Amino acid sequence: MSGPLAPPRVRLATLPTPLQPAPRLSEVAGVEIWLKRDDLTGLGLGGNKVRGLEYLLGDALARGCDHLVTGGGPGSNWAMLAALAARRHGLRATLVCYGDEVPAVGNAALAVLAEARLRFTGDPDRASVDRVVEAVAAELRAAGERPLALGRGGATPVGALGYATAAVELAGQLAATGVGPASFWLATGSCGTQGGLHAGVAWQRLGGVVGVTVSRPAPVCVERVTALARGVADLLGVPAPAAAPTVVDGHLGPGYGRRSAEGDEAAALVARTEGVFLDPVFGAKAMAGLLAATRRGEVTGPVVFLVSGGAPTLFTTS
Repeated sequence: MSGPLAPPRVRLATLPTPLQPAPRLSEVAGVEIWLKRDDLTGLGLGGNKVRGLEYLLGDALARGCDHLVTGGGPGSNWAMLAALAARRHGLRATLVCYGDEVPAVGNAALAVLAEARLRFTGDPDRASVDRVVEAVAAELRAAGERPLALGRGGATPVGALGYATAAVELAGQLAATGVGPASFWLATGSCGTQGGLHAGVAWQRLGGVVGVTVSRPAPVCVERVTALARGVADLLGVPAPAAAPTVVDGHLGPGYGRRSAEGDEAAALVARTEGVFLDPVFGAKAMAGLLAATRRGEVTGPVVFLVSGGAPTLFTTS
């Protein structure tokens, strides 16, 4: 990948991640499904956020930053991986969590193990994280530190470059296996992963990307993905995607961060057919969306499904 504005990159992930056929799952679904195993990216317990962190940390180091400030929920995969990436490169890390202070378990415990500092907003509104991240960064600057403040999910054009790069990786794997053109399905939360993949898939002319929203209403996701994809295209020096992004609604279940019955059913199917675990917050709900679409006859395949990681939430999410 090249481009005059492309930021520096540090290596965090074990790449390429496998692209695996899922024959027994495909038989049940009635369409050809392949699994892109980004749960195996290598940092910590793996996950899709590692790709974006390669660019975000590269940018931070190039700026001379010494402290990363970001956040999410207490169980955030993003926040834990961001803390690990920062600590691996010698930066301090502060993670801001919405709500009242709770014991550090799951991802929060793993972040504390890496000596990240946790701070709680005292407000159950998820948007409170972004406000307090900026406040913490201001405090650190006043104390003479050089913080990099990142919003939830690292959903910036720089962070989304990770999945534009992944599209190049996928292009090589699909060519080697003779698969394509394909549709790419994934969970969409903060929209950075879909934004990068939307730009990268259009750039590489691979097919279409379908996000299953697990957080925001679909129209909001479409706006965010569009803006992020345009930002990524600008960084790459390539045309922005001509087509609008596709985001599927209706699979949120009881709410963000909570497991759903159809998601649990989809995750159990993938576990017993392919021996792969999907986290209940993102991957399981996205697979439920894909399976529902196949039952309606809306998907012809081949499909590449992004397994985005999140293993710690398998044990902590109710």
